[in-house]
Amino acid sequence: MLTRSGPQAIGPAHFPCRTRRQQVGYHQSVTRVILATDSESVYNAVDAALGDDDIEIKRVRAGVDVSAAVREQEPAVVICDLQIGNMGGMATCLDLRMEAEMGRLPQTRVLMLLDREADVYLAKQAKSDGWLVKPLDAVSVQRAFVSVLS
Repeated sequence: MLTRSGPQAIGPAHFPCRTRRQQVGYHQSVTRVILATDSESVYNAVDAALGDDDIEIKRVRAGVDVSAAVREQEPAVVICDLQIGNMGGMATCLDLRMEAEMGRLPQTRVLMLLDREADVYLAKQAKSDGWLVKPLDAVSVQRAFVSVLS
């Protein structure tokens, strides 16, 4: 698992350290997550690792649909597969960053799912908050998710 660590690797100071949670019922709240992938195996792995009563995962199958989903859902984290239909994870992450800088989207934390170690360079260039190299396992996904939230 690779995530950013240390003060120089945190990124721009404009990323707030807060979790967007929606009140559900009387005391319970839900952390919203958008998962951008067209792969069933990636969706199943992330859903198995994170899916419970406290985390709501909304799946988006194309990179071009992520901005609208972020605008509508205001998730705590967007998890982007590097290889998604018609607009890859890097372009999607960069789009979220540019839209947030222009004030058209809220600042959102992004966890990228990479295909190989060499793709870490792409995650850094896209200003991703964290990354995870496939294959995915539940413990790695959970750790990366918590790391990106904190």
